[in-house]
Amino acid sequence: MTHVVIIAGEASGDRIGAGLIRALRLRDPGLRISGVAGPEMRAAGCEAWFDSESLAVMGLVEVLRHLPRLRRLFHQLEQRLLEERPDVVVGIDAPDFNLRLLPRARAAGIRTVQYVAPTVWAWRPGRVKVLRAACDRVLCLFPFEPGFLAAHGISARFVGHPLAETLAEPPAPEQCRRELGLPAGPLLGLLPGSRQAELQKLGPAFAATAAWLTARLPGLHCVAPMASPALADLFREALATHAPGVACTVIEGRSHEAMRASDVLLMSSGTATLEGMLLERPMVVAYRIAPLTWFLLRGLKLVRVEHIAMPNLLAGERLLPEFLQGEVRPERLGPAVERLFSDAALREATCQRLRGLGRQLRGDADSAAAEAVLELVPGFL
Repeated sequence: MTHVVIIAGEASGDRIGAGLIRALRLRDPGLRISGVAGPEMRAAGCEAWFDSESLAVMGLVEVLRHLPRLRRLFHQLEQRLLEERPDVVVGIDAPDFNLRLLPRARAAGIRTVQYVAPTVWAWRPGRVKVLRAACDRVLCLFPFEPGFLAAHGISARFVGHPLAETLAEPPAPEQCRRELGLPAGPLLGLLPGSRQAELQKLGPAFAATAAWLTARLPGLHCVAPMASPALADLFREALATHAPGVACTVIEGRSHEAMRASDVLLMSSGTATLEGMLLERPMVVAYRIAPLTWFLLRGLKLVRVEHIAMPNLLAGERLLPEFLQGEVRPERLGPAVERLFSDAALREATCQRLRGLGRQLRGDADSAAAEAVLELVPGFL
């Protein structure tokens, strides 16, 4: 029986892993699939050795307090791989973990794949050597990545972005408003992050920006989709403290519908900016991490790109306003959001550019990834 192990970090990796599992099973219903999985991968039929949330740690400094637990997980997983000896190990995202584990598996004769290329073209370029040693193949979500990796001796393939298929035909904004019970008039989507650490850093500034805008945009309503009840409560506290009286509907889940319903988005940098791009919504992007982490990134010249938002990286220019660290305050965020509300031509032009960028990412990602993985199993294809 062919055995594929998939190691996914946090919710986005779990979602990609679930799509891969479904495509793998279409080719061979008898496949054994196990690994580090979240609820979506388990529902797709993955035998969970560990939960994917155990890898959900961000930042350089923030990870330090989790090191003992991550080391235990690493050694337990390594031992399990060497005992089970699967045909292929697929690491999904979580490069700081996977690019330490995959070389161990590869050295033991197990084929290895990294699905979601680490952003070696953007920051920490020294990882390209680690990637070359770790992987038999890298599966890329963005079309410019395989060429960059091939120039460094890495076998890479563009498979398309799974989200580009999921969001290929977004519903009309008016329909999303009706389904969410949101009022007519100017609507601002607030997305300060899907993790507590992000929300704590951006939530107060986003709430204060909503208050700044409410004083200037008559009839403004806000919608804030939160990833969990705990995060919803945390953001309600931020609103009560920094934006009392602001009209804001806080909902749990349904982030795609909330984004599509909104006229403009104010959001944290990350996967959400890609979702906003595919949903064709103009946005203002903010990014804030621990000051020491930022100091290390800049001081050691680990960052190599001019932009942080993926739509800006794909466009090769600052298509969307983005604000970093100390710039994340109402008097900077507010005017950028207000301009998108007041300038309909700019809003429409931005939507058109985002639509074009989204088309670049479309392809049958799940199917292409499954084929690329199974090609590494001797005699399978």
